[in-house]
Amino acid sequence: MPRSEPASLKIPSTGTTSDIMSLGLQDDGSLEVPPGEPGSPAGWYNQSPTPGERGPAVLLGHVNATDAGPGVFASLRDLGKGDTIEVTREDGSVATFAFQRGEAYAKDAFPTLGVYGNTDGAELRLITCDGYDSDTGLFDDNYVVYATLQTD
Repeated sequence: MPRSEPASLKIPSTGTTSDIMSLGLQDDGSLEVPPGEPGSPAGWYNQSPTPGERGPAVLLGHVNATDAGPGVFASLRDLGKGDTIEVTREDGSVATFAFQRGEAYAKDAFPTLGVYGNTDGAELRLITCDGYDSDTGLFDDNYVVYATLQTD
């Protein structure tokens, strides 16, 4: 598919819907994250391919909101093989991806190249926090969904 920035996200099997905001890098070189308030949207890392282009398009979202309610990606662990993820793009087209797998990674051992590195085809990565530690109140891990573009 030609380049077209993502506008919204729909995951039919979990009932997830969200607008998509653009995210870049912070001054220290770390990835921006979407706001944490209830109802905050998912974000597209704007240095990654657009959904449908060759390579891994990266969307980020919170697993929970600052009020401890669910975040936009609260249901990622409920996805199963073949579930679809639909990204509506600015040009009106829809890139539909099929869930392949989900993996949890310790934040201090995150496989950056495996998540963000080049791929032969159009793929999608959904990334959220995981591994909540009640002693520290922090998330020690990330959960990454890997999905591939469905073609006709």
